[in-house]
Amino acid sequence: MAFRLTSSVIADGQPIPRRYSCEEHSISPPLAWDDPPAGTQSFALLLDDPDAPHGVYTHWVLYGLPAGARSIAENVIPGGAGPSASRQGRNSAGQVGYSGPCPPNGTHRYVFDLYALDTALDLPAGATKRDLIDAMGTHIIAEAQLTGTYQKHTPGG
Repeated sequence: MAFRLTSSVIADGQPIPRRYSCEEHSISPPLAWDDPPAGTQSFALLLDDPDAPHGVYTHWVLYGLPAGARSIAENVIPGGAGPSASRQGRNSAGQVGYSGPCPPNGTHRYVFDLYALDTALDLPAGATKRDLIDAMGTHIIAEAQLTGTYQKHTPGG
C-alpha cells in the first residue's frame, strides 16, 4: 500500500477552505496519513507555495512527529511546540508555526509534503526549512504529498 497524506477538508488538487487562509482564521487544516514504511522513526512536514512571485514561500515547517503519529489535528497553535511533542519551525514570514494561504494574485498551489524519516531529528524549535532539509539529508525513506489551491475572494464575491 502506498504512503498517502489526506485531509478531511482538502481534496487533492482542490481549493483549500477559506477558514484555513489569511482571509479568515489562518488555522492549520487537519491532516492524516496511512501507515508509513517499516523503519520510520519520525515524520516532518513542509507546506510550500511554489507559485509565490519571488520563489517558493514556506507556510509551515513541522518536525519531530513520532513514528506512531497518523494525524495532525486542526488548529495547531503557532509557537515552538507542535502536536505529539513535535516542534515547529520558522515559515517564510519569520514566524514559528502555520501561516495560511494568502496569494497576492491568482490561484496558487499549496503543497503539503510529509516525510517519513529513519531517524528522530535533533532540531530545536524555530529551525528554518533549510535547517530541516539539511537535517533530513539521506534519512527520508518515504514522502507523501497533498496539494490544495487557494485564490483570494474578491470583495462582494
